[in-house]
Amino acid sequence: MKPVSVLCVVSTLVVLCVSMTAEQKLKNCNDVRAAYSSKGFNVNDVPNKGVNGAPLKVCPQGFSCCTVEMEEKLSQQSHTEIKAPVSRLSTNLQSTFRQKHDHFDKFFRELLKNAQGSLHDMFARTYGMMYMQNSELFEDFFKALTRYYVSGSAAVNLDSMLSDFWADLLERMFRLVNVQYEFSPAYMECVSQHTEQLQPFGDVPRKLRIHLTRAFVAARTFVRGLTLMPEVVNKVSTVSASPSCVRASMKMLYCPYCSGQVALKPCQNYCLNVLRGCLANQADLDAEWNNFLDAMLNLADRLEGPFNFESVVEPIDVKISEAIMNMQENSMQVSQKVFQGCGQPKPSTAFRSARSIKDTGFNGRFRPYSPDARPTTAAGTSLDRLVSTGTPTAYGNCCCSCCFFECDRGFLVFIQTNDVKKKLKNAKKFWSTLPETVCAGERIEPGDDCWNGTAKSRYESVVIGNGLANQVSNPDVDVDITKPDIVIRTQIAALKEMTSWLKAAHSGNDISIDNDEDGSGAEESGSGCDSAHCENDPDIYFSTPPNPRKPAIEQEVKGIKPSDGGVASKGSMALALCGLVLALLAPHLR
Repeated sequence: MKPVSVLCVVSTLVVLCVSMTAEQKLKNCNDVRAAYSSKGFNVNDVPNKGVNGAPLKVCPQGFSCCTVEMEEKLSQQSHTEIKAPVSRLSTNLQSTFRQKHDHFDKFFRELLKNAQGSLHDMFARTYGMMYMQNSELFEDFFKALTRYYVSGSAAVNLDSMLSDFWADLLERMFRLVNVQYEFSPAYMECVSQHTEQLQPFGDVPRKLRIHLTRAFVAARTFVRGLTLMPEVVNKVSTVSASPSCVRASMKMLYCPYCSGQVALKPCQNYCLNVLRGCLANQADLDAEWNNFLDAMLNLADRLEGPFNFESVVEPIDVKISEAIMNMQENSMQVSQKVFQGCGQPKPSTAFRSARSIKDTGFNGRFRPYSPDARPTTAAGTSLDRLVSTGTPTAYGNCCCSCCFFECDRGFLVFIQTNDVKKKLKNAKKFWSTLPETVCAGERIEPGDDCWNGTAKSRYESVVIGNGLANQVSNPDVDVDITKPDIVIRTQIAALKEMTSWLKAAHSGNDISIDNDEDGSGAEESGSGCDSAHCENDPDIYFSTPPNPRKPAIEQEVKGIKPSDGGVASKGSMALALCGLVLALLAPHLR
């Protein structure tokens, strides 16, 4: 009896174990049904109990709570869930730098607008009607600066524009201080061609050109860099996942469902290998991305110091006024040089008296410039108000002995250093660290009690490196390393080009220029010629420029040709006559 009793007990236990196992399997499928429906799928897709998993294409083919239809739907879901954190990080990065771009761009534009308004107010008070009659010259000057800021040298050659501005200003002032003469267009063309050699405005035009070029190139290029960042991120984030990536994501995220382990999360190293395989092309963007960010940071240093846009644009009115004063004070010497080089002009038939010279000429003086009278912009009063964190700090001593603009006005401040630089630094290695960023927190299971792709156990494979080349040995994602993504390669090229522009801007040069209309190639706007040859040209009688346009001076001034051998003697006679005329007019000029 005892053996029979023991056999009965054993049989009963076996039946109970089998029954309990079946109930557990049924319970696991119930968990899968709940989890599956929570994803928005039809719960009726899930079997009530485990089925044969042989037809499955991705997950283990044993006992399974999944069907082929479920596997296909969960594959799509896994693609979405892998892409979601990457898209979120990318969107945040785009939003951050779009906001920075808009802020900087708005400020630079409004600073230009307010500098124009400041010049208008100052010149209207100083010169009155004489300025109002010539105001379009200054309006065109600021319009050209704005066009250059917006479109660069493709729209405006800054050197040529500034040369034309000073030549036009010289022509207008030259007529005003010599109203007793008539000047033909050909004569004035001769005058304007030699503006740089005459230096009627002193050294102001040269220095202003250097500082305007450096500041505008730096500001414009920096803003373009802020524009490029969200564009690159947006295009890269739209790159579709490969079929092998979708397959690997499904296996990592949802194959535990099929075995009834809906709460089981992937091992961290397993997740890293999957993500590095899926984001292999994006990781290759990292090197050029970091070079670009380094160039942006270096240019930001320039913007807050020697290339400070605000410190150059704000006092434009004062600097142009200084140039006009130089011309006013040196008008006699300038006129004598012109008469020697271009010939003696004809007396004006409309000239009535010396009084007209006094009444018509530039006789204004300048109000003292107040550094407190600073422009107000909707983006902030000055660059220091762009700083969203930290305390505005004056830019040291600014090498005051070598600066054209005064250093102690109180507005040479750091340009959003504590904010934009911090964000630029945080954006470094963005692409190569995406797998680590995604495979963290609640998305993975630390330790060995995790999903390794086949079961709840330790993940044994080695974590491979970032980038396309390293994926040849990826155990979880099949990556064709011979076919790099075209979109990402295009963005790498765009970053490399922008980096070269940023580096050039750091040196004060603009190389971001489209080809000329005649196809002769691009020009560069440089920081200016600072050599002794440029500053001290001994030929005050106008050395002949390459391919000169010949003014028809001979028709206006009979017998006086600058190229003749008798120029010196005739020039001396003209100078003597001018001295006699000035002596006679002196009592009326007082």
